[in-house]
Order: sequence, then C-alpha cells, then structure tokens
Amino acid sequence: MDNSADHGVRFGRIAAMLPVKDISKAYEFYSKVLGFRKTFENGSPVGFMILKRDAAEVHLTLQPRYEAADFNVAHLMVSDVDALHDICQKAGLRIIKGLKDKDYGLRAFVFEDPDGNRIDVGQPI
Repeated sequence: MDNSADHGVRFGRIAAMLPVKDISKAYEFYSKVLGFRKTFENGSPVGFMILKRDAAEVHLTLQPRYEAADFNVAHLMVSDVDALHDICQKAGLRIIKGLKDKDYGLRAFVFEDPDGNRIDVGQPI
C-alpha cells in the first residue's frame, strides 16, 4: 500500500451528516425509535443538531428540498443487529436489504430513515 499520505496527522471521530426535510420529525425518530439524545442544536429556527448514543454520533442538517440518494449514506456498527432490525420493522421503516450474514464477516441489513437516508447496520459475526 502506498503510504505517501502518511503525514503524521492522526484522525479522530468522524460523524455522519444526514440531511433532513423536517428537523423536528427527524429528531423525534432518532430519539424515540433509536434512542439518540440531543447534545447540540443551532439556529432559530433550528437548522443543525448533533445527536449521540453510546459511541455513535449523527449530525442532522435541515435541507427542506432534500431528495434522498439511492445508496447508503452511513454505516452503523451495533452490538445486537437482530434487535435493531426488529425495532426498525416495528417502527414501520423501509428495509432496503434484509438481515443476513455476509461473506465479509458481518450480520447486516440496510434501512431508510423517515427522510430516505439509507443506513447500513452491521454486527461482527
């Protein structure tokens, strides 16, 4: 592997920035269904929000004309993928790729949040 970009800078946390059409509805979903808590918000009206749960962090940004992409925009590792899959199904979320064991060592599925953002969820097998 080419190490030409190994310049000594250490990288830290990186968080998914998810565009949403209605930040209040998105917050309700991420807090009530997935259990995230708000740690920061900005604007009046609010146009940006940071949500955290355990080691995961999601940044919501208000984009009223947002049209969701047809590819995964974030990958979330969890300790119990089967339980989260059940939660997503009970919440009526669209499951894009069903829960299954992958040949690359993860048990995984993909769901869409209420704004159509596709989240790939996995757990090491």
